[in-house]
Amino acid sequence: MPKEKTASSLSPADTPVTALKNVGPKRAALYEKLGVRTVEDLLRHYPRSYVDYTDTRPVQDCPDGETAAVAVKILRRHPPAPIRKGMVIYKLTATDGLDNLTITIFNNEYAYYGLKAGEDYVIRGRISRLGNNVQLVLSSFVTPEEAEVQRPLYPLTEGLAPGMILHNMEEAVQRFLPMLPDPLPPEVLREHSLMELQQAIAAIHFPPDSETLSGAKRRLSFEELFTLSAALILLRGKKRLHTAVQIRDPDLTPFYQSLPFTPTGAQSRVIGEILADMEKDSPMNRLLQGDVGSGKTMVAAAACFAAWQKGYQSALMAPTEILAAQHEATLRKFLAPLGLRIALLTGSLTPKQKEQLRAEIAAGEVDLVAGTHALVQDATVFAHLGLVITDEQHRFGVAQRQKLGRKGENPHVLVMSATPIPRTLALIVYGDLDLSVIDELPKGRQPIETFSVHSDKRRRALGYVRKHLEAGEQGYVVCPLIEESDSDLMAAQRYAAALEKEMAPFRVGLLHGRMKPAEKETVMADFAAGRIALLVATTVVEVGVDVPNATIMLIENAERFGLSQLHQLRGRVGRGSKKSTCILISDNEGEDNRKRLSVMKQTCDGFVIAREDLKLRGAGDFFGSRQHGVPSLAMTDLLEDTGLFAEAQAAARLLLDEDPALSQPGHTLLREKITRLFDKQEGGMN
Repeated sequence: MPKEKTASSLSPADTPVTALKNVGPKRAALYEKLGVRTVEDLLRHYPRSYVDYTDTRPVQDCPDGETAAVAVKILRRHPPAPIRKGMVIYKLTATDGLDNLTITIFNNEYAYYGLKAGEDYVIRGRISRLGNNVQLVLSSFVTPEEAEVQRPLYPLTEGLAPGMILHNMEEAVQRFLPMLPDPLPPEVLREHSLMELQQAIAAIHFPPDSETLSGAKRRLSFEELFTLSAALILLRGKKRLHTAVQIRDPDLTPFYQSLPFTPTGAQSRVIGEILADMEKDSPMNRLLQGDVGSGKTMVAAAACFAAWQKGYQSALMAPTEILAAQHEATLRKFLAPLGLRIALLTGSLTPKQKEQLRAEIAAGEVDLVAGTHALVQDATVFAHLGLVITDEQHRFGVAQRQKLGRKGENPHVLVMSATPIPRTLALIVYGDLDLSVIDELPKGRQPIETFSVHSDKRRRALGYVRKHLEAGEQGYVVCPLIEESDSDLMAAQRYAAALEKEMAPFRVGLLHGRMKPAEKETVMADFAAGRIALLVATTVVEVGVDVPNATIMLIENAERFGLSQLHQLRGRVGRGSKKSTCILISDNEGEDNRKRLSVMKQTCDGFVIAREDLKLRGAGDFFGSRQHGVPSLAMTDLLEDTGLFAEAQAAARLLLDEDPALSQPGHTLLREKITRLFDKQEGGMN
């Protein structure tokens, strides 16, 4: 039998989490879902909040609907109650010494069997009252001995209980933390009065007092922002290039006269900012940020018209063929009547069609081309590229933007973002770009009325959808899955088949990501033309379908979507002047889900929703996935830590001014950390 390695020979960064006790393949797979693969990953898996279990109160003093901690004795456990496939409700009866209460647990077998009859616990959860009956929906519990200090609450995944993480964390801190090196140079620690890394990580998991915890949070947040700031400075460089594309004094009068509407004040202001950039001898690098339906494409069309007037081509790159086709159609509507020659270049064209179109682009016979990644392929050559527009959807990195930019002689770059991003996050994600915000919706737009209901109200909700169809309007049903699986989630194909019968004689269409581009285009064209009354779709409908007659949307399993994604989906209705409605169906009673759905019901302002999304999920998950180039900022509150961000950014600039390559011995660990950050972003960060 091989000799077990001692702690002193193990590096936390190189040690798999399975080196910890009770972490076998099954638990390791659960940790993998949280991004935890190594012991260092676990040490860096910071608590999302803390619970002070010493602040307990009797049940009779706990307000209805609020979360509270109660000291109880478990009286008895009730048999588990499966309510549908994949969902089990567990119930226990307990007493606080004065009153009895029912403890309800959703789908957490570990917690159910962890609470033993006859034993004392401090439990925490949301209180609800029905007459004299009191229920507590359990979120966590500890023994009375464990309740004497602040207890961390970690981000979890189903099957991984708080106690499991806590016990693994205790071992990781004791055995491996002493070998964790500090990437921040000693001079930075001294200059900004920061804790050393080992002290900060120990305190963040097991805080001895609130003052030490506060210092640990500041240190770890500073490290995240400092590392990211240094990475962005190194990646993007500090100087702007020179460009020969100077678009001076364009006359937009014909463009404005051709519009069937009056631009909003915000649109006019942003167009002015873009034109001012395009006059300079350095290339524009501007982020155009706007809520759903704010009119970003019209602003982009104005920029394309200005470039065309001075003899330059424009290119618009979108992440999907659906979105590229949507942009091409909208830009054609705005600009073709004014004489611009417009084309669409995507991967689904035949080789012969691509060859012909590329020849026309290279000859300067196309003024504006919309497309996907096909635009950045070596075979695509422009005659006089002056303006590059990318519709990010957070899927393009700096490297791809720069590759398209190299198709011309440092052309102007405009980046459009459909997700409103709080300013601090925009500075981090798009640190090389100036910022323009369209913060005004076109006149005549009404707020979208939003409701949330349980699945037992689905029949009634579908009846409401049918009333809209009978009034000559159109609607969407959004599902999280395409086809039948082991999950109990509504599957789009099955749902569409059922609704074809239920909604007869109205025609029901189906749209999902596995369809061929031509099939998607046919369905979208039929829906836009009114030949399809109700469109059942997956999240592929999040972008690319603009139908003013669509006034009703029903979203199944709303808990499966991020808050900003729900807002994007909802934005498919309310595109015209008619009153529109969105119905969210969810049986998830979790506290986070209730907060999310409450936000959706209260506001249609994308910037407010984005702030709430950040509060609930943090920057790492803000875009629904960690794979879109947004670095994890687990300890940073991007709504509150703007001052710390400025401090960290200034410190990073100062350090790189003194040591641009981070080649000094004391900067080696920082350079390695930044290199790993680049590797995770697969060649470049947004």
